[in-house]
Amino acid sequence: MPYSKIIGSGGFLPPRVVTNNDLAAELATRNIETSDDWIIERTGIRQRHLADPGVTTSQLATEAARRALLDAGIQAADLDLIIVATSTPDHIFPSTACLVQAALGARGGAAFDVQAVCSGFVYALTTADAFIQAGRARTALVIGAEVFSSILDWNDRGTCVLFGDGAGAVVLRADDQPGILAAKLGADGSQMNILCAAGNVSHGAVVGDPFLRMDGQAVFKLAVTSLTRSANDVCSMAGVRLDDIDWLVPHQANIRIINFLGRRLGVPDERVVVTVDQHANTSAASVPLALDAARHDGRIKAGDLVMMQGVGGGFTWGSVLVRM
Repeated sequence: MPYSKIIGSGGFLPPRVVTNNDLAAELATRNIETSDDWIIERTGIRQRHLADPGVTTSQLATEAARRALLDAGIQAADLDLIIVATSTPDHIFPSTACLVQAALGARGGAAFDVQAVCSGFVYALTTADAFIQAGRARTALVIGAEVFSSILDWNDRGTCVLFGDGAGAVVLRADDQPGILAAKLGADGSQMNILCAAGNVSHGAVVGDPFLRMDGQAVFKLAVTSLTRSANDVCSMAGVRLDDIDWLVPHQANIRIINFLGRRLGVPDERVVVTVDQHANTSAASVPLALDAARHDGRIKAGDLVMMQGVGGGFTWGSVLVRM
């Protein structure tokens, strides 16, 4: 049975950087009060990248994909599977993955989207690994990409300060040595209302509330509980201890969740990858962006044992344990 191994990664962030002070000044024009200190204290976020009007998820995803392919040293023609995790697709259909496939010129292989919100990349990575292990694919491109600014209510201080736009990607290739050691996904649909964007388009009109809504306290509790259990399950499946993990790459939602989770798992701060201060919460893009940043600044090296975790609306969660 073949295994799957990460052989390259890439990330792309829109060039427009919006600091907390920039955002506070903009919100002040709408009589919404916030500040750099308020945002940092509650979230750890200092800035975010926001896409300009008209920039689409597939455009961000394609640029991240090109960087991942370059890093992996392969051509788009080598791909036989493309999976894009996103909650902000360009269209109802075709899928964002098909748009990326066309932009890359990689015809013929399977291409589809996965929708698990902030857990999306972990879901997509686990799915691609299953394809490779089953012999259904040999070289897969897995992308998390979002233009989350398009579904934010900019009059809601509790959510609009939290999110940013971006894309991250990895290339998986079949290998005779294990790369992805174990994965565990979960969901609890009964908790759908604590984080949702419940609107849709019907007969040419928006039906329901199209903006992201969140119960922050409920999300915090479920996130920490589910990710702690998931991490222990995945380590048990792989036959390793939590102490063996070299790097924890959690979903970059909020520094309080990240710090609390690290303590629960016994992972020292210096072995937890944090990019939320620079990127904010980029939903499905947050884990691959953090992984790519830590690979390219030299922290994560070949042979390291890395735990990646996602948690998001649905309510969904998941962990993947990887030997780089």
